[in-house]
Amino acid sequence: MGLFKKQKKEAAPSCSAVVVAAGSSTRMGFDKVLADVGGLPAIVWCLRRFEEAPSVNEVVVVTRTDLVPEVARLCQDHGLTKVVKVVRGGEDRTQSARLGTLECSPKAKLIAIHDGARPFVTVRVIEDAVAQAARSGAAAPAVPVKDTIKEVRDGLVERTLDRSALYAVQTPQVFDGDLIRAALQKALDDAARLTDDCAAVERLGMKVVLTRGDERNIKLTTPADLLIGEVLAEEAAP
Repeated sequence: MGLFKKQKKEAAPSCSAVVVAAGSSTRMGFDKVLADVGGLPAIVWCLRRFEEAPSVNEVVVVTRTDLVPEVARLCQDHGLTKVVKVVRGGEDRTQSARLGTLECSPKAKLIAIHDGARPFVTVRVIEDAVAQAARSGAAAPAVPVKDTIKEVRDGLVERTLDRSALYAVQTPQVFDGDLIRAALQKALDDAARLTDDCAAVERLGMKVVLTRGDERNIKLTTPADLLIGEVLAEEAAP
């Protein structure tokens, strides 16, 4: 646990948040961002946490073209006043994140990018990542890996990785605004296939500092995750 940087008491600067919810939901079988979880659409749970986060000034939601009107309506109906724009995404996650960053205020020093399919992020996780990014330029929450991880090729185990050195990275991943815009554009120019936004800045040689994540900050990927989500929604209900 000593890997994580201790958070100082100073207030973090404000930032813009980009919530990416433009995926096809292939493994879920239906639009997971609109999935009912404990009586609310998953995207509403997610956006409520950013509404409550003191360091977040505005939120840009990136979603599929066909979902833009519905997501905009949900934001209005649930009083999500920090959501300033709901825009269409791109062909892949990197392009969607890039489009979202271009819609953020040019005055924002920091940009946080979050998966819309992570509805139960906590305000503490958001604030810790923002505060660390203000100091180091790039930060992301993470939790230690619990399972033993094997590296496999053609169905055969090549080696067992050292679990003590492995962490599962979550979102929001927070960056200096100019840095992440440039890094995402570079990744697109190079046709790099990335699974998260940290990888974009890592390609430029930038170090990412990990902050403490939360086991509740799960990503809804399969129908089984919705069962876990129901339990988390009950715990999170006011």
